[in-house]
Amino acid sequence: MKKIIFILSIVMIGFSVQSQEVKKNKNAKVSFEVDGICGMCKKRIETAALKTQGVKFAIWSVETHQLNLILDERKTNIKTIQSNILGVGHDVVGFDKKKVKATDEAYNSVHPCCKYRDEEIILDHQGELKKQKKN
Repeated sequence: MKKIIFILSIVMIGFSVQSQEVKKNKNAKVSFEVDGICGMCKKRIETAALKTQGVKFAIWSVETHQLNLILDERKTNIKTIQSNILGVGHDVVGFDKKKVKATDEAYNSVHPCCKYRDEEIILDHQGELKKQKKN
C-alpha cells in the first residue's frame, strides 16, 4: 500500500512540475517606450533591436516613442533588447514605468541633432514637425 501511494505521489509531482512549465512564444508582440527625437533616432533604435537575435520585427514611432516588436522568446528576452538600445545611446522606459538611462558615453555618441535630452533641440524638432504637417 505504501508503494502505491509513493508511486502515485511521484506521478502527481511529475504532472504538477510539467504543468508549471512556461511555454515561450515564438511570435511574442511587445511594446515599450524609447526616447528619441528624429528619423536618425528611428533608424538607430530599430537597427539595434533588429540586430538582436530573435527579433523579427521592430518599428519605432517618432510621435509616440513606442517601439513595437515581434520576437522569439525562445531566442531572446526584453532585457537583452533594451540593453542593446541603451548601448546605442537611447533611454528606455521599462514595463514597471521606470526610466533606464543610457550611459553618458553612449548618449554622447549619438548625432548632435539626436540629443533628445536637450530642450533646445527638442523645440527645434517640434518646429520641423509643424512645417512638415503644413505641406
